[in-house]
Parts: sequence; C-alpha cells; structure tokens
Amino acid sequence: MNKVNGERLLASLGEGVKDVRGRLTPNSPMDRVTWFRAGGLAELMFQPHDVEDLVAFLKILPGEVPLLVVGVGSNLLVRDGGIPGVVIRLSAKGFGDLELAGENRIRAGAICPDKNIAAMALDHGIGGFEFYYGIPGSLGGALKMNAGANGGETRNRVVEVHAVDRKGAVHVLSNADMNYSYRHSGAPDGLIFTHAVFEGYAEDKATIRAEMDAVRQHRETVQPIREKTGGSTFKNPDGHSAWKLIDEAGCRGLMIGSAQMSPMHCNFMINTGQATGYELEYLGETVRQRVHEHSGILLEWEIKRVGQFIPGYEVRPFMGPVTA
Repeated sequence: MNKVNGERLLASLGEGVKDVRGRLTPNSPMDRVTWFRAGGLAELMFQPHDVEDLVAFLKILPGEVPLLVVGVGSNLLVRDGGIPGVVIRLSAKGFGDLELAGENRIRAGAICPDKNIAAMALDHGIGGFEFYYGIPGSLGGALKMNAGANGGETRNRVVEVHAVDRKGAVHVLSNADMNYSYRHSGAPDGLIFTHAVFEGYAEDKATIRAEMDAVRQHRETVQPIREKTGGSTFKNPDGHSAWKLIDEAGCRGLMIGSAQMSPMHCNFMINTGQATGYELEYLGETVRQRVHEHSGILLEWEIKRVGQFIPGYEVRPFMGPVTA
C-alpha cells in the first residue's frame, strides 16, 4: 500500500467530507494503535467526533469501500501490508461516556475501558462487574466478543446495546438480539457499537473491592500485563485450558524472531522488541500446529487478525481452513 492510495481514497469521498467534524488521516500507522505495536498502515483512518458525526460519515461512505472498527487495539493483530479502506477508531471524547442509568444500571460508551466500568460499579455499590477489572480492553470489543474472566461474562450484564449500521441507521439491540455464546456475539454483521446499558445488583462495597483485588492480584501474578501483548491468544476449547495445552506441547517461551509465547502465561503472545505482524502470526500458527500434533485439539484464535500480508510473507493456517 503506497502513500498516494490513502489520499486518493479521501479525495474520492468528495465534498461531503467537509461536513465531517472528526479527524480523517490518510496512511495512518497502526503500530501506534495496537498493543502489540506492530502492523502496517490504515489506508484511511477516521476518528468521529460523536455518534452524529459517525452517522454522517457512514452516509457518504460508498458501500464498496472496506470498513473496519477498532477500539483501544488490545486484542488486535494487524498484518504488515496494512488495512485497505477505512479504519474507524472511536474517540474517548465522543464514545467514552460513563454514567448511572437507573438503579444498579450503568450506561457506558464503546471506547470506555472495561476496568473503568468495574471501578464505577464499585463506587456505587453495584455488584456483578468485578470481572471487567481484569480485562484489558474497551467496551466495544467486550460487546463484540462477549468478553469474560474469573467466571463472569459480558452477556450476564447487558440490557441493551446501541449501534449504527453501515448505512448510518441507528439500532437498539436487546440482550437476546446479541445472540451471545462463548467469546462470541451473533449480532448482525456490520454494526458499530456506540454504547450500552448494563445491569448489576446491589452489593456491599467491601465485598466488591475484595473481588476486584483478587482479580488484580491474579493478573499481576500470572499475566505479562506490562509487555506488548494482545491478551489471551487462543480460546479455551471445551473442557480444556488453552495455556495447559500450549505448555504440554512445549511452547512456553517459544520464539520466532521477536515474537514469543510468554514464559509467564503461555497463552499470551508478546512482542519482545520489534516483532512484525508476520512473526507474531507465524508464531501463533506454529503453536496451533504443535498443540494439534500433541493433543489432537485445534486451537481457535481469540485475537482478531486483520489486514493484508506483504507479498512473500503470507502466513497460511497450519491447521484448519485457509482464510484471507
């Protein structure tokens, strides 16, 4: 992807972009956005000012232009060839609101960090959100993948989700509409989550604080939270822990280039220096193959991998169907 492409895409949107209040950046480096600190350029990045600005932009964006939404980049691996089309990155100013929405209810914007929701719940004596304190991401990603930890899941707390579709229409989805399952949402494709309403239950603050302290201690003890990582790399197969399968296959600490399966928690992939997207994805596929050879179990990626490969540096799945 060369520099002129992003500028050409921006120019192709015509006069309508003059009414957009958010920031439009051609050829935007994704290694500044993701927690892995790796990957190529976004052809055009848009940071909408607020929901109305997002709606206005989507109404002028041609349907054939590829579109990807990112949050804080915590669970995202961008390939080195970059991302064609438009990347929408929601801003904290426009999508980071956090407020009470009734008795034991919280309204949160899509870019709001999960741990901030847990902290607010503690402040107001609302139980059921302690698990969010241990999830290093934002609400939009949590809604999309039914994020969970320490026995809690997003689907247990969701009341309604507000979203915008590709054509700029606004939607309100119930918990049932989200069609949640383990680490997955079956909500209609193409929706951009803007905010959601959650419900917990009245709980003693000391009890909530104790549970949050336990979550924090667990993370600091067993997870490489100060490294350049994307969190859990693979989903837990039914009846198994991914990290145990990886460990038993001899992949704890395994390295390819500057990419490594963490010696501390071997289901966490880390960038130890200047790892490329290619090295990180190649390492992940190597682990999938070794685990399958050892146990017969095929691990499924939890980290979302996006974008294009650089020609000659493609990573094909070692096990399972080929994906673009």
